[in-house]
Amino acid sequence: MRKYLVLAIRTSAYDPAVGEPHRQFLGDLRTRDMLQESGPFTDSTGGAYIVLAESRAAAEALVFTDPLHTTGAADLTVYEWEITG
Repeated sequence: MRKYLVLAIRTSAYDPAVGEPHRQFLGDLRTRDMLQESGPFTDSTGGAYIVLAESRAAAEALVFTDPLHTTGAADLTVYEWEITG
C-alpha cells in the first residue's frame, strides 16, 4: 500500500451540511484501515487526509466518492506521497 495525500479545497458551492456525510466517509475509510490522518485547515479553506491504496488510480477512484467531491463542495487533488522522515 502507498500513501496518498488528498487536498480538499472548498469551492463556492460548499455547504456545511456536507460535513457529516464527509465525516462518515472518512469513518468508513478508517474502519477499513485505509485512512491514516485527516483534518481541516485552520483558515477554513478546506482540509487534507492521507489514504492508503495500491495505486494513484485506486486512490482517486476511492476519494472521488467523497461527498465533498460528489456534491461539488470541494476540489480534491490526490498526490502520491513519499514520507521520508
